[in-house]
Amino acid sequence: LPGLHVLAIAFALEVSVGKTNTVMALNNSDVLLPCVFATCMGFQDLVFTWYFNSTELIYHGKIKNKATEPTLVARNPRVDFVGSTTKKDNNISIVLRNVEFSDAGKYTCHVKNPKEKNAQHNATIFLTVVQKMVETDNTVTLIIVGVVGGLIGLLILFMLIKRVVLFIIKKTQDGKKECLVSSSGNDNTENGLAGSKAEQKAPPKA
Repeated sequence: LPGLHVLAIAFALEVSVGKTNTVMALNNSDVLLPCVFATCMGFQDLVFTWYFNSTELIYHGKIKNKATEPTLVARNPRVDFVGSTTKKDNNISIVLRNVEFSDAGKYTCHVKNPKEKNAQHNATIFLTVVQKMVETDNTVTLIIVGVVGGLIGLLILFMLIKRVVLFIIKKTQDGKKECLVSSSGNDNTENGLAGSKAEQKAPPKA
């Protein structure tokens, strides 16, 4: 099917903001907005942009190739690039300085790769700005730990070890990424930008 081939090309480029796509920041603090991209075909003259609420461009960068760090094209004065693309993970994260309540909203990390027939993909983070961080009530948890502390401790240790092992396995598999990749569900690309998944859903049958 010719349509399937186009889909394979489109998803060879993948952009991710990690497992959670919501970030909370204190008013007047600095906040990290994480983003990484992956491509099995490599990249040349790759372009990445960060948008606030889909329309306001807050950072625009270009990367010549894997051996070079990004060059700045344009940016909001309060935004700094903190990633690195000469390392393994193709990190294009930014930091937003002196966060204000008006900064709350949707931040989209968008990538376009000319080497993959201009394949495009993006991922979204939702930022919430608060006056102070509220601590959750852990009384019930403390009681449970007090009663069966040893068992819970072992269980938590096991879960941590399992997570580290799974992380190592995932990192090993990342190096063997195939070109036919499905987009992860937390990318939230239904935001009207190029590379959106919104166009791919079939209309419901009557």
